[in-house]
Amino acid sequence: MPEALALAAETPGLWLLALGGVLAGIVRGFTGFGTAMVYLPIAAQVLGPFEALTTLIVIELTGPLIHVPRSLRDGHPGDVLRLGAGAALAVPLGVYVLSIVEPEVFRWGVSIVALSLLATLVLGIRYRGELTKPMIFGTGAAGGFLAGSVGLPGPPIILLYMASSLPPSAIRANNMLYLILADVILLAVLWWNGFLVVSALLIGVFVILPYTLGNWIGGLLFRPEAERVYRTVAYLIIAGSAILGMPVWD
Repeated sequence: MPEALALAAETPGLWLLALGGVLAGIVRGFTGFGTAMVYLPIAAQVLGPFEALTTLIVIELTGPLIHVPRSLRDGHPGDVLRLGAGAALAVPLGVYVLSIVEPEVFRWGVSIVALSLLATLVLGIRYRGELTKPMIFGTGAAGGFLAGSVGLPGPPIILLYMASSLPPSAIRANNMLYLILADVILLAVLWWNGFLVVSALLIGVFVILPYTLGNWIGGLLFRPEAERVYRTVAYLIIAGSAILGMPVWD
């Protein structure tokens, strides 16, 4: 194990992964979402698709745990379970798609999905109707497919909730809890299909500390009354990461 950790520490671009972890943690801490949209475009510059996904899972299953108690109080756990049920059905299909495409397609997919969500949110689209159980389940399935194919389980769920009239605290809590659940599902599917990269698990260990630090900072920054501020900052970071993660810069 010490030798494996030493090899992981020598990974080229590890500093870039740490930087991505800090930025992603800050966004996740004060919005409840955004880890994958910030971290993956950066990680995909130095790691392969399944390696990047594996490190993402490691940090997402550790850093945000400090926010779970508050999220359980502020959110709607029943809806989160419905989202998770939908995701569990669709993640395997997404993983299959990822297994048959080239790494460059993965990078383009991550950036395009992130920028598409961002554009939709910036345009101010709002859903004013009732969030029905079938709608929530279907949104979870859409998120599950994106989780497996481009590592982004959040966009459909983020769009559903941030475009709703729910208070910021509930939006943040539901996103936080769902993304943890989606990572557990993705981890199980990758392991079952033999796509879980063991060496990348160790690389992810090195990113835990900067990511957890970012989550802590983001949690301190979160203020429900400052909704416009936290949305704007999150949008700028997501846009920058998505643009820099495109293969055109290689």
